[in-house]
Amino acid sequence: MEFDRPVHGPRTWVVASMLAMSLLGCQSKGAVSDALDPAAIQAPNQPAAVAVANASLTTQSLGTGPTKVAMLLPLSASGSAGENGRKMLDAAKLAMTDLGNPLLTLTIEDTRGDATYSQQLAVKAITSGAKVVIGPTELPAAQHVAKLSGSNRPVVLALADNFAGGPGVYAVCLSEADSAAAGAGAIAAKGGKKFVLLVPAGASADIMEKRVANSLSVYGAALAITIPYTIADSAAKAVTDMGSLVDVPDAVIVASGDSNPSPILIALKAKGIPGKSTSVIGTNRWLEHPTSPLFEGAYIATLDQHETGPISDRFKATFNYQADVNVAYAYDMVALTAGIASAAGPNGFNRQVFENRSGFRGSTGLFRFRADGSSERSMPFYRIEKGALKPVAKSTSSF
Repeated sequence: MEFDRPVHGPRTWVVASMLAMSLLGCQSKGAVSDALDPAAIQAPNQPAAVAVANASLTTQSLGTGPTKVAMLLPLSASGSAGENGRKMLDAAKLAMTDLGNPLLTLTIEDTRGDATYSQQLAVKAITSGAKVVIGPTELPAAQHVAKLSGSNRPVVLALADNFAGGPGVYAVCLSEADSAAAGAGAIAAKGGKKFVLLVPAGASADIMEKRVANSLSVYGAALAITIPYTIADSAAKAVTDMGSLVDVPDAVIVASGDSNPSPILIALKAKGIPGKSTSVIGTNRWLEHPTSPLFEGAYIATLDQHETGPISDRFKATFNYQADVNVAYAYDMVALTAGIASAAGPNGFNRQVFENRSGFRGSTGLFRFRADGSSERSMPFYRIEKGALKPVAKSTSSF
C-alpha cells in the first residue's frame, strides 16, 4: 500500500464565518475550523499595534477588546527559554494586529522562566476572570494547573514542551506521544499490523502506550507488546526481551524521552533491525540529539521545522527575523482565541468548542484537542537518509 500523495495548496486560514458555523455545531460534513480571516490581515510592513501598559517585560497589555485573555511567557529568562519567550511575544503582537486587537485584551505576564513563580502566575491567571489562559511554558507549572479542580476554570492552552495535557488544559506543543502515534499510524496505513513499543520507564510510559495503541487501532493494527526500559541498564535487555516475546514485528517504535536513543538502536542493529521485514519508528525527541548513522532508515513523524504557513513572510518583514515553530505555536493560539471571540463572543469559550473533532488549521498545520487535554496533529512523515529528514508523505488535509 502506498502513502497518500502530497496535498498541495497554501495553508491559509479561511473566513471567520466558517469558524462561526463550526462553533454552532455545523460539522455534518467534517469541515475543519479556521480561526483567521485573511481579509483582516494587514499589510506585511505594518507594525503591530500595541498598547503597552508597562514598559518593562513584567506585564504588557495588547488590544482593547472585551474578551480578557492571559498569556504567560518567560520573557526575561536566560538562554533559549527567554529567547523563545520573546519570540512568542512577537508572535502574539502579530496575531493581535492581524485579528485580535478589537476582540481581545491580552495581558502578558513574565514568568521569568521560574517554574515556581510561573505556577503562582498560572493560578492567578485562572482566577483573574480571563476567558482563556495561553501558557505557561514551564512544564511543572502546566502539570500543576492540570491537577487543579473547579468547574469554572477557564480553558488553558499550555505551551510547555512534553506536556501530556489534562481536562480543559490542552497541550499545544508537539509531544513525543503525538509524534510516536502519528509515526505508528503512518506505517499502519501502509499495511503494518504488528508493532512493538520500546518506551522509557516512568509515568509517561502508559500515556505513550495508550496514544500509540489508539492510533494503530484506526488501521486495524495493534501493539504486540510494550517494553519499558532505562537507558543506563536495560536497553540491550529490552531488545532481547522483545526478540523472545514477539516474532518479527512489522515495526518497532523507539521512544527516547530525555535520553539519546543510540543505546537502543545499537541493540536493535545487532538484531538486524531495521531490516527488510521490520521498520524502526523514531520520534521528534530524537531530533534533539546530533544525527547518528544509527538513525539511518528510521521513520519519524514531526512538524516541518521550516514551514510556518501563511505568517512567515509577514513575521520576517515586521520583526526582521525568521519565524520558527515557537512563533507558530503562539501565533496560532492567539489567533484561535480571537477567532472564537469573533464567532461566539466573550462567553463562547468552553471545552466543547476547543474539542471540535474536525480540528483547526493553523500555521503549524491541522490540529485538534482531545478530551484528555492531549493534541493530535497532521504532520509530515519522514525517513532518515544520509543524516537528513527526507519527506515520505506530506501532512493530510483533514482528520
